[in-house]
Amino acid sequence: MRLIFAGTPEFAAAALAALIDAGHEVALVLTQPDRPAGRGMKLLPSPVKQLALQHGLIVLQPATLKDVEIQAQLAAVNADAMIVAAYGLLLPLDVLTIPRFGCLNIHASLLPRWRGAAPIQRAILAGDPETGITIMQMNRGLDTGAMLLRMALPIAVQDTAETLHDKLSGLGATAIIAALQQMACGALHGQPQDDSMATYAAKLTKVEGLLDWRKSATELVRAVRAYNPFPVAQARFQGETWRIWQANTIDRNSGSPGEILQADKAGILVGCGEGALLLTEIQKAGGKRLPAASFLAGNPLKSGQKFDT
Repeated sequence: MRLIFAGTPEFAAAALAALIDAGHEVALVLTQPDRPAGRGMKLLPSPVKQLALQHGLIVLQPATLKDVEIQAQLAAVNADAMIVAAYGLLLPLDVLTIPRFGCLNIHASLLPRWRGAAPIQRAILAGDPETGITIMQMNRGLDTGAMLLRMALPIAVQDTAETLHDKLSGLGATAIIAALQQMACGALHGQPQDDSMATYAAKLTKVEGLLDWRKSATELVRAVRAYNPFPVAQARFQGETWRIWQANTIDRNSGSPGEILQADKAGILVGCGEGALLLTEIQKAGGKRLPAASFLAGNPLKSGQKFDT
């Protein structure tokens, strides 16, 4: 098919690579404007732009799609469909109706579960047993369009937002190729979402990364996994902020919330509202990520000390 592709991060780049490999004609690529990054704050192209340029594709980076001239450029492509994956810009109704088959979104949840900006992290936080990819026909609502194809994926006990993102990135690439194959032979049919089953996946904030030791260990270990690699779970100890990269739950009820119950090479065991959390990878401000044994070698702790609450 003749396609327009709209996407920005690595998640989207995987789908673009699959479309190219499958032989689809990607006539135009839309991606976010270059952003400053790194210590030098140099402008860096998005992963999608980098891939597109490697394949000699035409790239546009508009700040908005409401511009009439941009819409005219999209219409001139005469595309069969626009594939959208984590693009980051609102698509006005005038754009949604430009391609012959409309705009198809690669969404990282099993809709209507987790509409919104952070479906991967919210699924982990909620303790969902599975997630997946939904290929959705885009409309004016927030992830409210008809579902064209769904592929499920179990959430492993040790999955972080990063590992689950990588799995879903590959699954999304597989799903969009399957959807376009079905579309080509007229076998792709939309199913309306049940709005009563919808949940909202709010954008992550740095503030929510601070662990509340009054919660259960089960809830806190989900937070550690969901906030890895952003915003990273945090704990306050004697006025310092520590980043908690990895942790496990321990079925133990002794100790008060935030109290250090044990500190050895296995980890730092901390009391919670229910159960206990074993911190196994920690990082002090300005320091490196360290396994518990290495961290404790430079930061000795004793049973009975408490994290700030």
